[in-house]
Amino acid sequence: MATIDIHPHAAVDHHDEHDHGHAHHGNFWTNYIFSEDHKVIAKQFLITGMAWALIGGMLSVLFRLQLGFPEANLSWLKPILGGWLTAEGKIDPEFYLALVTMHGTIMVFFVLTAGLSGTFSNFLIPLQVGARDMASGFMNMLSYWFFFASSCVMFTSLFISTGPAAGGWVIYPPLSALPQAISGSGLGMTLWLVSMALFIVSSLLGSINYITTIINMRTLGMSFTKLPLTIWAFFLTAVIGILSFPVLFAAALLLIFDRSFGTSFYLSDIYIGGEALPNQGGSPILFQHLFWFLGHPEVYIVLLPALGITSEIIATNSRKPIFGYKAMVGSMLFIAILSFVVWAHHMFVTGMNPFLGSIFTLLTLIIAVPSAVKIFNYVTTLWKGNIHFTPAMLFSIGLVSFFLTGGITGIVLGNSALDIQLHDTYFIVAHFHLVMGSASFFGMVAGIYHWFPKMFGRMMNAKLGYLHFWFTFVGVYMVFFPMHYIGIAGFPRRYYAWTNFETFSGFADLNFMITIAAIITFGAQFIFLFNFIYSIFRGRLAPANPWNSNTLEWTTPRHPQHGNWPGEIPTVYRWPYDYSKPGAKEDFIPQHIPFSETPESNLPHENEEIKLEGMGAAIIVEEKH
Repeated sequence: MATIDIHPHAAVDHHDEHDHGHAHHGNFWTNYIFSEDHKVIAKQFLITGMAWALIGGMLSVLFRLQLGFPEANLSWLKPILGGWLTAEGKIDPEFYLALVTMHGTIMVFFVLTAGLSGTFSNFLIPLQVGARDMASGFMNMLSYWFFFASSCVMFTSLFISTGPAAGGWVIYPPLSALPQAISGSGLGMTLWLVSMALFIVSSLLGSINYITTIINMRTLGMSFTKLPLTIWAFFLTAVIGILSFPVLFAAALLLIFDRSFGTSFYLSDIYIGGEALPNQGGSPILFQHLFWFLGHPEVYIVLLPALGITSEIIATNSRKPIFGYKAMVGSMLFIAILSFVVWAHHMFVTGMNPFLGSIFTLLTLIIAVPSAVKIFNYVTTLWKGNIHFTPAMLFSIGLVSFFLTGGITGIVLGNSALDIQLHDTYFIVAHFHLVMGSASFFGMVAGIYHWFPKMFGRMMNAKLGYLHFWFTFVGVYMVFFPMHYIGIAGFPRRYYAWTNFETFSGFADLNFMITIAAIITFGAQFIFLFNFIYSIFRGRLAPANPWNSNTLEWTTPRHPQHGNWPGEIPTVYRWPYDYSKPGAKEDFIPQHIPFSETPESNLPHENEEIKLEGMGAAIIVEEKH
């Protein structure tokens, strides 16, 4: 006799794999340092990501001081910058490039990839799909510690005598391939490459775990059509990461060969100090193809989790079902696919064949369609909703605003004829900081405000949250909106000094304003930091479900132990967006509430589901041989 599980959603029966949520006994090291509990690992990613955000933000303030006050004497920064200041009190040109390089690297990879996806994928996937933990707790722990090791190597590079990597965050050869080119091409670049190799290992370990957990460990009833949009976003992000990060690893490996072993993958016909190097046959354009094959999917590796978080928060705080659930899933899937075939729109100025450029222009403009679907669905969900303006909701609406305004300029830059004129100007800086950087950062902060009660069992201070939002939202627009104007006028990016160009002297006031706005915006983050730390220890105790949400994480205890649920994992009966349902007694119906308990609000097809409820988790069928 054999037993067969014929449950339609065939989730792996993992209810007994762990300790059913009872206290996970251990010492300090196993519970908080080398923990295999996904919730603890999520907090480790979060705290590390926040530390990197402060460092990355500080670096941006330093180079904005140079741009906003080009004639000022910055000798008062000598205790911080030491020999990286010139005798005139200006930032050394090579160190300026290193600041830009490290700021981009830190914010894109360590904050918006590891800090955002590492935190919320780890924290929410088991809780929202109904799993005791990740598929592999040990692999999950390794994922964080590879990230931490990567962080340590990158942090060390900030303090070496020759300075950190200074090739731009895209580290284009030949500058990055020749250790003797500038000081920032030496040991700092080597440490950058080692750090990124460790980071890629961390990302791949995490992505494999996320995908496996979502596919195999969903609780009974949790079909793919009942997954919250957050989980769909994390799932597709992990798929993109697995397919694209190995390409960056390959690019970095070939770069290491060129730097250390005399190969010529990226080098050819190079002269240094009048002396010809022996390298022949390589092409720096090859590196650009490899880098941007990751680089453009990376945009969506940081954006999709933020969009998934925003979908959940907007539906919850609008007290309405998310508009167009299937369209939202389809748009994310379409974005994930198209993200792999648009990379060369970053390379229109490399001498690309115009016909090939037209193909990438077309594909780039097409990707605006699923993005527009998401914007439309967000606005329609908000329309006539009973909106609760929590700090998380404000940051989510702010994300929609940045995604829209930054996305419109993306249509401009997707056109090769226009991009050739605007390439390497501040128009590019403004575009990607709005659509990618600021939007993703707002999604991350929105997620922290929304799930802080579940993470720490306490509430953050809402008034400080409102103050944080308005300073940051207005500040971001004051920093990046003027950059569109000076970019159209031809103001070049990556120049540490522009005072020698008479044509740009008219933008001194705008650069001054941008720098002041950047300093204020960075300072506003300390409001959040205080609120975060204070609330962990002294915040108001959180109720079990403070936002009246429908998803499964709010069915766990206020301080869930390793295993999440103390008893059986709830069975899922409905989709996660039953808000303000006509006839319902309350304006929300959690996913684990059977249809038999809500006859007053059931739709005809939902009444048909009632007869299936009594069948249990699975039907055991005797198979006679």
